[in-house]
Amino acid sequence: MGTKKHPILRGLIGLFLGLILFFFLIVLATFFIGKNSDLTLGEKIGVLPITGVISDSLTIIDQLQEFKKNTKVKAIVVRIDSPGGGVGPAQEIYEEIKKVRKTKKVVASIGSIGTSGGYYVACACDRIIANPGAITGSIGVVVEYANFEELLNKIGLKGVVLKSGKYKDVLSPIREMTAEERNLIQGVIDDIHRQFIFAVAESRKLSKSQVETIADARIFTASQAKKLGLIDALGNFQDAVNLAAQMGGIKGEPELLYPKRKLSFLEFLAKEAFQYGEKLLYFPYRFSYLFTFAH
Repeated sequence: MGTKKHPILRGLIGLFLGLILFFFLIVLATFFIGKNSDLTLGEKIGVLPITGVISDSLTIIDQLQEFKKNTKVKAIVVRIDSPGGGVGPAQEIYEEIKKVRKTKKVVASIGSIGTSGGYYVACACDRIIANPGAITGSIGVVVEYANFEELLNKIGLKGVVLKSGKYKDVLSPIREMTAEERNLIQGVIDDIHRQFIFAVAESRKLSKSQVETIADARIFTASQAKKLGLIDALGNFQDAVNLAAQMGGIKGEPELLYPKRKLSFLEFLAKEAFQYGEKLLYFPYRFSYLFTFAH
């Protein structure tokens, strides 16, 4: 029998298809004008998540600039869950936040971890709030490399290097580091460490000697860090939002504006693969503000 002879069946099918279309439109609308929308009229707080190892700064800097230009955004919350990362990216984000602070208030919210480069970034903000048990600190620098010389000897392979200067293959994985090279690298590490100490002292209004006494890469709970002056207050993400709203002069409940677009799964995989390739390519020169748990 055809549906023409059964109007009730036709109606049910039409209703079902209509519900599917309605649901699809709701999902589509949520994707384009959901919580990440800038189409609403209220005053907003921009929320910038920084999660995982900080290996790139461009996306974060672009988003900071968008929030800075958006007249509806009155303040920014930088949500940090990061053990740190590359020196360059951390310093670039730090400097960009300082530029944004000239026109808008910025509050850092540390979730579970904000150490080393993650803490470096937080220091650029007007205020730092962290959960009491969050891990922070680790003011230090690390460079790692592997020496495969013995392994290559065991399998009968010998590395050959042609270079234009005696330091061109420093941290080479196919030979031992010389004492002179070790002094060279240690000098670079010490200089980067001094930059970190200066940034913390300047931003947290502490003396250099105060920071130096705790700048041996040790970690702290946020509760301990507050007593040392490394953060301003204990609290969760909502506390950071409330403080940002107050500092930004927002009356009433502020709307939260997140970055508009997230990477697709394929884009995420491509980005991760590219960054991993970069790490392998530039492996000998990977200086990091990074804290890692032993496994």
